[in-house]
Amino acid sequence: MFSKILIANRGEIACRVIKTARRMGIATVAVYSDADARAPFVRMADERVRLGPPPASESYLKAELIIDACKATGAEAVHPGYGFLSERTSFAEALAAEGIAFIGPPVKAIAAMGDKIESKKLALEAGVNVVPGFVGEIDDTEHAVRIASEIGYPVMMKASAGGGGKGMRLAYSEKDVREGFEAVKREGLSSFGDDRVFLEKFIEDPRHIEIQILGDQHGNILYLNERECSIQRRHQKVVEEAPSPFVTPEMRRAMGEQCVALARAVGYYSAGTVELIVNGADPSGKGFYFLEMNTRLQVEHPVTEAITGIDLVEQMIRVAAGEKLAFTQADIGIDGWAIENRVYAEDPYRGFLPSTGRLIRYQPPVQGWEDDGAANGRRGLDGVRVDDGVYEGGEVSMFYDPMIAKLITWAPTRDEAADKQIAALDAFQLDGVGDNVDFLSALMQHPRFRSGELTTGFIAEEYPDGFHGAPADDELLSDLAALAAIVELTVDTRAALIDGQLGEPMFPDATQIVRIAKREFEVTVTPYDGGNLVSVDDGEEIDVIGDWAPGDPLLIADMDGRRRVVQVAKRGRGWLLTARGARHSVTVMAPHIAALSKHMIDKVPPDMSRFLLAPMPGLLTRLEVKAGDKVEPGQPVAVVEAMKMENILRAEKAATVKLTPVAAGEPLSVDQVIVEFE
Repeated sequence: MFSKILIANRGEIACRVIKTARRMGIATVAVYSDADARAPFVRMADERVRLGPPPASESYLKAELIIDACKATGAEAVHPGYGFLSERTSFAEALAAEGIAFIGPPVKAIAAMGDKIESKKLALEAGVNVVPGFVGEIDDTEHAVRIASEIGYPVMMKASAGGGGKGMRLAYSEKDVREGFEAVKREGLSSFGDDRVFLEKFIEDPRHIEIQILGDQHGNILYLNERECSIQRRHQKVVEEAPSPFVTPEMRRAMGEQCVALARAVGYYSAGTVELIVNGADPSGKGFYFLEMNTRLQVEHPVTEAITGIDLVEQMIRVAAGEKLAFTQADIGIDGWAIENRVYAEDPYRGFLPSTGRLIRYQPPVQGWEDDGAANGRRGLDGVRVDDGVYEGGEVSMFYDPMIAKLITWAPTRDEAADKQIAALDAFQLDGVGDNVDFLSALMQHPRFRSGELTTGFIAEEYPDGFHGAPADDELLSDLAALAAIVELTVDTRAALIDGQLGEPMFPDATQIVRIAKREFEVTVTPYDGGNLVSVDDGEEIDVIGDWAPGDPLLIADMDGRRRVVQVAKRGRGWLLTARGARHSVTVMAPHIAALSKHMIDKVPPDMSRFLLAPMPGLLTRLEVKAGDKVEPGQPVAVVEAMKMENILRAEKAATVKLTPVAAGEPLSVDQVIVEFE
């Protein structure tokens, strides 16, 4: 077994590998860029080596610097994590040349599966079902248009070396191909150093299901069940679960056996994942097709660990050290259900625009990696696990992926695992950057998710007009009104007790008018030692027990047996209460003030329609117009690159360009004017 390994990655996956290595008694070396100098994974490692400036191309992607770090520290092996160098044959070959073990599959397998075009040919030869499409290189846009018309729309354009949702475009028409083909080539080149693109038929009602493979260097290859990853946005996974609510035991065996056959055909060992697209409208379970094989650990590996009890990182290390697998296919079972949600730095209320900045507050529902005890095992604390690589006060950088953390829950049943997600998300405190916590909670509550009727189009179909918060039922709104009245009374009473600025304290009894979600509630609060008796709209009194003090960001209350976890923030003269997937602006007023407030004139916001504003921080890579040009609704005006993705900004209405104050190649801040129209 190795005595010291180096992790050629950053963030939560570096923490993840360090944790297992520590448990195995293996020393660890972290490598880092200047942007990550104070990151948790750097502090966790036994040794640390600086690589260079923040851009990955000048730090994490420089194989020679990582090899130098191995030599300087005496690391015998390298775990590449995922992304960066994890699937580059040149990196694995360079390590081998220096006598350093690669904790991953053999070079031959990486090469065979890393090229999506060649991998499809190999899959066909191995007897694996393959999506109909064009298996070969495409010359240019005109060639792509001809191929697409032969395959039949809709088609998917994919970068040959792509992954993680990057370098992919769905085309429903020739116009879509002409607009998107070059963008796919550019994304493939910038993210993976390869601009080759291929086309394949887009499967209707598609489900994205993947099989976890694990093999050793002695010819043993197993499949560790499946994961369902159908809920995606822009082809990037958002929710993963294991097992799949769609897959039957017969289907699982058929998929697993085909995937093992493919792995065997390329001499595979270590952990790997075969991704499949499944026809959700085919109840026979035979409509599954090979997409690609990821020759590395997957972001969503924790859900497999939770239902099998197998530490995949540990197995990768043992396999790289030459050990045999200590279990067989017959030993692989399914115990309970696990769900993983990816917490991203993006704002779902603003079209999921990526967000960067400092994490002013970061308090996950359970501890992440700082406490390396049993609570952070494969199933976490009481079935809740957080894999993260950030810290309160740290920065979410524009240089790397926007994922902040992974929230994993395990329970005996799927509904229970989803309920644990909702409860944990209510308590997940994030401030300083936009986040998708509310959206994730809404997904977990959605009736269609609960039914298991998933497709990769789930988000687009269920949120066609964007996300505006999860719907709140009458009981939740009534409870929030009660809690808002308690919060307001607590603040006012403290102010009155401190310096008498509000006159006599409102104790022992106070009635307030609470406005929330365009509704008005009359709430009477009667405090007592340790709690409050609350009546809403002259209804039956309920007993509210909770300990909240002014300034606390979280209010946890028991309301006649209902547990409510609400995030509380002061907003002007009112409050912002966040619970169960939605943010609610709340005002609390004395009855006479509420009556007068109805006569106030609403302030009309300024008209910003004559400006094209940067929706996110990023780089203006292309400006398609100049002063004097006329544009039509939907016409591409500018392209902004942010978080490794290209975003096309379009004209909302017919107009004439007046000014273009920013030039292509310049950085952008949020709401910066890109184009002004007349």
